[in-house]
Amino acid sequence: MENIKSYVQQHKDRFINELIELLKIPSVSADTAYSQDVIDTAEAVKESLTKAGCDLVEICDTPGYPIIYGEKIIDPNLPTVLVYGHYDVQPPDPLELWTSPPFEPVIKTTDIHPEGAIFARGACDDKGQMYMHVKALEYMVQTNNLPCNVKFMIEGEEEVGSASLAWFVQRNQEKLKNDVILISDTGMISNQQPSITTGLRGLSYVEVEVTGPNRDLHSGLYGGAVANPINILAKMIASLHDEDNHITIPGFYDKVQELSAEERAEMAKAPFSLEKYKNALNIADVYGEKGYVTNERNSIRPTLDVNGIWGGYTGEGAKTVIASKAFAKISMRLVPNQEWEEITELFTKHFTSIAPAGVTVKVTPHHGGQGYVTPIDSIGYQAANKAYTETFGVPAIPVRSGGSIPIVALFEKELKSKTILMGFGLDSDAIHSPNEHFGIFNYLKGIETIPLFYKYFVELSK
Repeated sequence: MENIKSYVQQHKDRFINELIELLKIPSVSADTAYSQDVIDTAEAVKESLTKAGCDLVEICDTPGYPIIYGEKIIDPNLPTVLVYGHYDVQPPDPLELWTSPPFEPVIKTTDIHPEGAIFARGACDDKGQMYMHVKALEYMVQTNNLPCNVKFMIEGEEEVGSASLAWFVQRNQEKLKNDVILISDTGMISNQQPSITTGLRGLSYVEVEVTGPNRDLHSGLYGGAVANPINILAKMIASLHDEDNHITIPGFYDKVQELSAEERAEMAKAPFSLEKYKNALNIADVYGEKGYVTNERNSIRPTLDVNGIWGGYTGEGAKTVIASKAFAKISMRLVPNQEWEEITELFTKHFTSIAPAGVTVKVTPHHGGQGYVTPIDSIGYQAANKAYTETFGVPAIPVRSGGSIPIVALFEKELKSKTILMGFGLDSDAIHSPNEHFGIFNYLKGIETIPLFYKYFVELSK
């Protein structure tokens, strides 16, 4: 594949312009006002896969937005790579914080992207990263360098929970049969140091409600005589961590798997400045579970955080009241082997048990998902690492992400295959925020690197 760099350079203006046209379509899945735009984007993705060289491309109906399926089968006896991506995007709000309109893509230079970056909603998450795979296929087909079979599954509901994806996967297991799943919907450490996301945390999300008296009470007449739900809720939440910031829910850590010394050592190779980290957040010091460093606390360890808390009077001025109810939303990020339904049950049992007799507690589960890990000795990881090493000149570093992508665990459960997360975005790309962007360097480097994954995956599979 020696000519891949020249192919990318020869066609880079077209590659960029094609992505810009795709980014102009406001495919916001969360807002029904954009429903037709989401459908139009599905059609555009179908057309791009056809032009890139897929022999079969279908727009598959689901209970929600359609999934685009494409395939190029050159030999059933060869390995098959399944590419997943999504064509829907986050809402652009708040619009006033954008320096250019979110669906009028422009290229601007930044300190991190001196060669320019495309500013638009969806530039990095995930249209830009998804489209790298389309152009990588084009290169492999046009130059007769496709070493194996490839399938595409591009959905339109990732930003709203992928509600129709499980429905589609469960009904199309034979169609989606593969040897490895390839996703670019994550990031890397920097443009000089690539990384491969090998782990994702799971999630349990609940809402709690603490109820005291049957109505709001005068804090002078009743204060000190009845339980104040806000005070009680604050104490209950505070008790969920001990002095070492260890979560106190019985059984919470029973299935937590400790990483090997080898993998922790590999993770520690990632460039990290604690001072820069603190300065960027304007904090005097970091905070977390005793015995772990920052990059371990936010990736390989489970957490419990209050995402919102409310009750009583919060308007202007004073209102001396003991509220009847207090509420909080709580998320628990989980590590592989922790079952989110089990953790939700353990939380519910514990939180209810620690409530004093003067209040009642209701726990409402909202949603959750499983964590995921890909071993660094897997063929897929090794192939990705060799690809990154060739194009960046240095080996990739394995990293565990603190975030959650529940569909990855779904794929392993239903399709029985591992997922490789080859991301090319950067933390500074402002995904889900105003002024989202994707570096031209990153976009083109992705197109250059992805075909090498195919090459090395086939070689290592023999």
